Amino acid sequence: MRLCKYISAISTAMFIVMAAFSASIISSGPVMAEDALAGLTGGLPALTSTEYGDGTTSYSLSLQVLALMTALTLLPSLVLGMTSFTRIIIVLSILRQAMGTQQTPPNQVLISIALFLSLFIMAPTLTTIYETAADPYLNGDMPAEQALDTASASMKQFMVKNTRKTDLALFSDMAETGTYDDPADVPFTVLLPAFITSELKTAFQIGFLLFLPFLVIDMVIASVLMSLGMMMLSPMLISLPFKLLLFVLVDGWAMTVGSLVSTYSA
Repeated sequence: MRLCKYISAISTAMFIVMAAFSASIISSGPVMAEDALAGLTGGLPALTSTEYGDGTTSYSLSLQVLALMTALTLLPSLVLGMTSFTRIIIVLSILRQAMGTQQTPPNQVLISIALFLSLFIMAPTLTTIYETAADPYLNGDMPAEQALDTASASMKQFMVKNTRKTDLALFSDMAETGTYDDPADVPFTVLLPAFITSELKTAFQIGFLLFLPFLVIDMVIASVLMSLGMMMLSPMLISLPFKLLLFVLVDGWAMTVGSLVSTYSA
């Protein structure tokens, strides 16, 4: 049940406008049917919107489908650029390269780990979005525009907390937007590049620290083999079991995952 709430919150945070288009089918009734029929019989689909006296707006079925397909193409980019996925997958990739295990764990496993860790890290934010934006909107208690603003404010708060001030100031100066008193005032045009730049910098710093102990093992094994005159024997082949042994003895996966999670502020 909790997983379903998180999935709903993710969809609302990123594509609540798309949900507004889909919900208008039910509210508009015959208007949508007439627009769809006109689109089928009149050649090109009708891309129209209808405004009612109570301030609500309904969109033609073809326009809703167009918005839905456009939103689906942006979903991977939003997951990469607005969550903790980027930092986690980079750190795990560097860790695999440092251990010298080639394709073990495989890419599919690393992506799965990164996705579920991202869901765990962003659980408080997604819960807030579901309770304050998704649930009221789906129940008809909040218009789409207000739900979008509420969900955006929660996402901005998470991203600002986990963005370096120097990176945020850098893009703010380049955009000439000045300083911000509240996280909700930061525009996404500034926050998104600052957040992804901060994530890349932090990921490479963590990866460097993870690389050091395995580099020491490689250097020791290479020195021992050279002193024994076994220069034809690959040091990587000999050091791999020792690196795996070290990683298992120190409970490396728990330490790595725990360190990644602790670097985020919900």
